Amino acid sequence: MFAAAAPRDGNTLAEQAHDALQTIERVMAEEGTHRAIVRQDVFVSQPGDFPEAQRIIHDFYGSDLPATSYIAQPPCNGKLIAIEAMGLGRGCGLEHIVRVSEQVVVTCYNDITCVHCAHVRPSSESGSVYDRSRAAFEQLARAVNSQGLAFDRVIRTWLYLGDIVGPEGETQRYMELNRARTDCFRGIEFGKGMTLPGRDRPIYPASTGIGTDGRDIVMSCIALSTPREDVRVVALENPQQVSAFDYGSRYGEKSPKFARAMAVTQGPCAIIYVSGTASITDSETRHVGDVEGQTWLTLDNIAALISEQNLAAHGLPGMGATLDDMALVRVYVKRAGDYAKVKAVCDVRLGELPSIYAVGDVCRHELLVEIEGIAFSTSCLRGQQSRIRNLECQLDESEHWGCPPNEIR
Repeated sequence: MFAAAAPRDGNTLAEQAHDALQTIERVMAEEGTHRAIVRQDVFVSQPGDFPEAQRIIHDFYGSDLPATSYIAQPPCNGKLIAIEAMGLGRGCGLEHIVRVSEQVVVTCYNDITCVHCAHVRPSSESGSVYDRSRAAFEQLARAVNSQGLAFDRVIRTWLYLGDIVGPEGETQRYMELNRARTDCFRGIEFGKGMTLPGRDRPIYPASTGIGTDGRDIVMSCIALSTPREDVRVVALENPQQVSAFDYGSRYGEKSPKFARAMAVTQGPCAIIYVSGTASITDSETRHVGDVEGQTWLTLDNIAALISEQNLAAHGLPGMGATLDDMALVRVYVKRAGDYAKVKAVCDVRLGELPSIYAVGDVCRHELLVEIEGIAFSTSCLRGQQSRIRNLECQLDESEHWGCPPNEIR
């Protein structure tokens, strides 16, 4: 279950936050998943709003607090806050939810254990980007390990870095984060025992590395473990792009260690976690200066990544998807003034679905937009049509909330 909400009413942060939270609550209650929200991302207009937003979130959820990240990316629509939430839907075989803390929530369903870690930061406020990134990765690993899972069970990460394309000594802050990621991931066999046989390409989690206001580093992740032999994790690469981990040295001393997407399969179905995707083919930026062209190509890249042809090439025939099968998208716009142009293209290509548009710097100076999301395989949706309900409500001329398919079998 996925929901995205921007407030319709209210002038203060508190008023807008309550309005957005009540919208998400109505979506979840409508689908019979009240009290089953397990992770949440809260977008605020400035880092100074974190304490108030955190207090509001705590008061609203009480003992049902999801794993929550607070992200300093102003919502593109001019509101003070926007919220994206993930919950467990009816029929998923839910056994229990363990709410360890605001940073860690564990779900167990159908013999699958997921650990959701949120808003993990380095323990020190000082030091280089490299040192603080390593410290944050180590904190993330400890959070996963504390719930009995090894870090090689991680399938999806989010890396938020303030001033992402800013200088760091003689290099760039994002390049230093990638150097730390490479060193932290060295020797880890991601997906060990859960991948398809005969695949010899490197496997890394799907990921988004994106800029935020301020100078902070914040990370979150999803880790998955199961004894079931019919559940597999498959790292996907895009036939139109050089794999990020194969980038040349011009993009940094160490290449970004992430997969373009991660497919989690069960039987004939797949849920596809799409990494942050931009206007890149091969390894080069395209449509420089043209935000509409970049948005269009970014969506072309996602379409190629999740396509039946590409899934079949990765050993998953019949598990492909189209843009119509997207369940959730998050759109990062470098320049707030480009929001209307970016949204117009997304509306044409994606239609109505839960979406968050936030102002966030992208990892190359010339990139103007980045998009991530989650898709369900078409085969999963086929036969489930009687259960699929898109709950949509116009919040104003440009916003909506909704809920796409709520289970995979």
